[in-house]
Amino acid sequence: MRALRRLVGLGEGGADEAHDTATVRRIARELDALPAAEARFLAAFAYVLARVARADLEISDEETEQMIKLVREYSTLSEAQALLVVQMAKTQATALAGTENYLVTRQFREMSNRAQRVDLLRCLFAVAAADNNISVVENTEITQIGQELGFDGAEIAGVRAAYRDQLSVLKDIPE
Repeated sequence: MRALRRLVGLGEGGADEAHDTATVRRIARELDALPAAEARFLAAFAYVLARVARADLEISDEETEQMIKLVREYSTLSEAQALLVVQMAKTQATALAGTENYLVTRQFREMSNRAQRVDLLRCLFAVAAADNNISVVENTEITQIGQELGFDGAEIAGVRAAYRDQLSVLKDIPE
C-alpha cells in the first residue's frame, strides 16, 4: 500500500469519482478493499499499460506478466488481485480502445503529479519491451500517450533511450 500511496501522492491530483471514465469506474469497483482514490488511480494506471500492450492488436503473455508485475509493484494487491485488474484492463482496452484511450489517459494526467507520469512512461516502455521487441506501432502509441501526459518529444526520447536495444527499427542498424 505504501508504494501505491507514494505513487498516487494522496492529496495531489484532484479528479473525483464524478469525472471517472466508465473504464476506470468498472475496474475500480473491483478494488473495493482500497480507498477510492487509490482504486481509481490503479485502474487508470492498469488501463494505460494495457493500451500499450494492445497497440499492435495482440497482448502477449510476456506483456501480461509485466503488467501484473508492475501493478503489484505499485500496490499491495495480491497476485490474484493484480491478475484480475490486468485482465479487466486488457478486456476494456480491447473492447473500448478507440473511445476510452484518450479519456483514461487524460484522467490519469489529472489525478497524478509529474513524477507519477514519468513512472508511468517508464512502465509503458517496460511493457512494450517485455517480449524484447518494441514495435513501431507500440513506440508510436507510447509517444502519443507521452504527449497526452504532457511530455515533449525530448522527454519521451530520454525515457526511450533506456530501451534502445529493444526498438525494432534499430535492431538491424549497425552501431
